[in-house]
Amino acid sequence: MGWTAGIKFTPGLLLLLLLLLLLLLLLPQGDCPRAAHARSLCYDFTILPKASPGQSWCEAQGQVNEKTFLSYDCGSQEVKSLSLLGEEVNGTRAWQEQMETLRDVGNLLRQQLLDVKREKYTDRDPLPLQRRMLCQCEANVRTRASWQFGSQGQTFLLFDSENRTWKVLHPRGRQMKEKWESDRDVTEFLRKISMGDCRSWLESFMVHWEKMLETTETSWHHYSSTLRSTYSW
Repeated sequence: MGWTAGIKFTPGLLLLLLLLLLLLLLLPQGDCPRAAHARSLCYDFTILPKASPGQSWCEAQGQVNEKTFLSYDCGSQEVKSLSLLGEEVNGTRAWQEQMETLRDVGNLLRQQLLDVKREKYTDRDPLPLQRRMLCQCEANVRTRASWQFGSQGQTFLLFDSENRTWKVLHPRGRQMKEKWESDRDVTEFLRKISMGDCRSWLESFMVHWEKMLETTETSWHHYSSTLRSTYSW
């Protein structure tokens, strides 16, 4: 018989295990400025140039510290909370501002989609397009932000928001660079969202994240103490 033979899985013990699991799920990859690591917020957009009837032409997922907390449909402008953090921040000012900006990004992507449809493809069907906006807060409170443009997991073009520079990483990104690099409005739009709005949302979301962690940790310590006084290991 193993070491678990003498343990009775009571409701209290099961609750403790659930709290431990919740704590592990909530732990961030980084905690700035209290820790030396970066914390991040990103939005991944997937655009289908030839969407099937009834299929969304654009969908996005938001992630805090690489953990998904929302999904967004650019066509219907419908947003769904996908985690406890999403439920916690839903209805906050940052959440509403985020929705408005995602709508604006969707409009920009729609125009880009129209341009894509005008192009001639050697492929049978145009490939899904992928766009990622990322902002990171490092331990020194410095914000790093960028936009990535590509397809099927490969990045074609990188926009460094901090330096306002475009870098072609694949031949398919050259035409996009030539078009957008000369468009000051687009450049400033992308920079403002990633350097300003994104950081503001990240700071707001992390406040709620840390409160959730504190609540979970308090419950964990309480039930852990109760467990130690009840069971002898």
